[in-house]
Amino acid sequence: MRFRHPSSPPAAVPPSSHPLPTPPPRRAPSPLPAMAEEAFARAVDDGLKLTKRLVLPGGGGLPPPHPPHGMDRDDPAAAHAAWLQHLLPAAPMAYAVVVDPGAVDSPDVPSYQPHVYGRLDPPALIPLQMREVDLRVDCAAAGCATAEVALRARWWVHCVTRSRACHCRIVVPMGHQGSILGAEVTVGKRSYNTHVIDTDDNSAVKISMPESGGLLKQELFYLTIPQVGGGEDIFATIRWSQKLLYDNGQFSVEVPFRFPQFVNPLPKVFMKKEKIQLTVNSGVTKEIILQGTSHPLKNDLLLQFQEKGRQGEKLSFLHEAAVENWSTKDFTFTYTVYSGDLSGQVLVKPSTLRDYDDRDMFCLFLLPGKNVDRKVFRKAVVYIIDTSGSMQGKPLESVKNAMSTALSDLVQGDFFNIIAFNDELHSFSSCLEQVNDKTIENAIQWMDLNFVAQGGTDIMHPLSEAMTLLSNSHDALPQIYLVTDGSVDDERNICHTVKTQLMNRGPKSPRVSTFGLGSYCNHYFLRMLASIGKGHYAAAFDTGSIEGRMVQWFQKASNTIVSNISIDAIKNIQDFELDSEYIQDVSAKYPLCVSGRYHGKLPETLIAKGHLADMSEISIELKVHHVKDIPLDKVLAKQQMDLLTAKAWLLENKELERKVVKLSIQNSLPSEYTRMVLLQTSLDKIDPAQQAKNKSIKQSSPDERSAMPLRGLTLGFGDVTATRENLTTGFGEIKSPEKFEIFEKAVGCCSRVADCFCCMCFIKACSKMNDQCAIVMMQACAALACLGCFECCSELCCGGAN
Repeated sequence: MRFRHPSSPPAAVPPSSHPLPTPPPRRAPSPLPAMAEEAFARAVDDGLKLTKRLVLPGGGGLPPPHPPHGMDRDDPAAAHAAWLQHLLPAAPMAYAVVVDPGAVDSPDVPSYQPHVYGRLDPPALIPLQMREVDLRVDCAAAGCATAEVALRARWWVHCVTRSRACHCRIVVPMGHQGSILGAEVTVGKRSYNTHVIDTDDNSAVKISMPESGGLLKQELFYLTIPQVGGGEDIFATIRWSQKLLYDNGQFSVEVPFRFPQFVNPLPKVFMKKEKIQLTVNSGVTKEIILQGTSHPLKNDLLLQFQEKGRQGEKLSFLHEAAVENWSTKDFTFTYTVYSGDLSGQVLVKPSTLRDYDDRDMFCLFLLPGKNVDRKVFRKAVVYIIDTSGSMQGKPLESVKNAMSTALSDLVQGDFFNIIAFNDELHSFSSCLEQVNDKTIENAIQWMDLNFVAQGGTDIMHPLSEAMTLLSNSHDALPQIYLVTDGSVDDERNICHTVKTQLMNRGPKSPRVSTFGLGSYCNHYFLRMLASIGKGHYAAAFDTGSIEGRMVQWFQKASNTIVSNISIDAIKNIQDFELDSEYIQDVSAKYPLCVSGRYHGKLPETLIAKGHLADMSEISIELKVHHVKDIPLDKVLAKQQMDLLTAKAWLLENKELERKVVKLSIQNSLPSEYTRMVLLQTSLDKIDPAQQAKNKSIKQSSPDERSAMPLRGLTLGFGDVTATRENLTTGFGEIKSPEKFEIFEKAVGCCSRVADCFCCMCFIKACSKMNDQCAIVMMQACAALACLGCFECCSELCCGGAN
């Protein structure tokens, strides 16, 4: 594999400051809210206000944050959006969770500020200063378009006096379709590590503590570390996988790496070390062209990025420097696999002793090439859009906007129709309409009138109607796009029925692509339906990403350049099995990646055959390449696990469920049949040098370790009850992490009692009581206090038992 970079590298993006604006008027927080983005930002804003109490080692307080650059104070909506954008995490962050404001002080230089009384509910979040960061990005197997990211950071609890302690929360925004792989945190003599365990294996660990982490929202992972002392260092290593972006032949990885200025320690006191390591192991023999990278922050990016090593098909880069300020932009890296036309390869890796399957593994991928002058298939499209009551508001509005974009992308020669469904069907036309300016304009006007959120959800009826409409597709490639946010009872029957209908249609059967909105729909049903229909599955879990992801989904599914893919000679291979139900068509907008298992030996070359838009046949030679240094099992683990879970759900097969469990534990990926927990281990007997290097430690027995479950890491199999009730909260906004119960219950009891006894009128009334009445009241208060303590203890014991 050769490597070169273009003669004129792209210019670096100049860093921008992110000062803090004056926030909007504060609202009274509700007692048990799901913590939305605004509430999270307010908690951080409260924390920043508390840092005014701090005194720096050289004397003086911390400099106040400045308003975000370019904020328009004449536009309240824009100012509020800039304020939110500035305070929400755009890079791995650590926060001190402050309930008692009196604990806020410099650990080394006391400020001797006046004591602050009261409690904060909800707690304030003070961003901790970061002393060191090390980012490692491994891009492997170009066709799989996956990167594994490992971030190691050290934070300092600079805002709590040394005589006090507080909980600390680590929040990590992961990249595109990010999935957590693991976390290790060391604080003093305590170590915390994530482990994946079988939900049916009660002997694995003993769950004795409340939930302490998980997903705040999709692609936003958090951990809460209890009782970290003031002035202590937090060493954390977080690992996750994410998908590479692909556009016109270019692969790019984007890692959230924008740190706000208020996490920078003083440059004269602390030396800040920034380190970035990048590895590209594409697995192809073609030329790799480096298009650009974002770091280091110099004009000539490519010259500053030193090539560390170059061994065969593996390229390694290293950047290490002492910096005055942490990065203010995301880490991005873009490269191209040179290919003027369709090309591909087969990567093969033998199974290991710890593998869930004793067959060898293969990954077949086809790259559409850059600027390929291939004709795209004409399309006959039926859009099936869920307009049930749960779609009201922003979800349906975003779907409508994405639909308008998709309709405008249709060209002369295409055909289309739109079906809006809830309890009933509403069709734009009784037949397929030919694309022209007039019909597109009429369709957009029809959507404005008929996309009204009301009624229930019925998926089978509109699918059958779409199949009927596409019985005459006018020699175009028939396609169905299903968009829904709900789950129904007959999902397995829908899959079997659609599969039978598609098999009866033969090669010209409709392609079925699915898009899931929120967490109430069954994403494994939608994934399986798309697999059966040779289509594409995608999802959006927050309202802000619906339109963008739907547009990408439409473009990927509608730009077919090769259909009816088949692999020659696989019939002669023993126990050959694909992970997906069928092989998708090749899209001009994204590589095709197919994985599976086999016994025996593959020939040196496989031939992929398919049909072009003019119905001529094309053959693509795929060389078989045996890889050693590409962790193919880890690269494909997430894709394989999702497909296996969908199969296990459809067939209700326990054997497939056990395969998912083995695959999940083997690759530290949580699944529907496993769960991830955070284990605490004491480092009292570990050598200090070994502890500092964060080496692996001798494991205690399960009973000696405290296990805390992590929540929200899986999707579930839909919520039929929520769909029937048309609940609209199936989108993952930032949720409030579970509070540490014993602390919060005690604070809650005391604060409620204090609220009652702080009223001056009540005190004056008590002063006029006689002795007998005062004694009775004292006894009543004591009895109530005992009952409150008993309730706290019983709830904690019951919670721990669960």
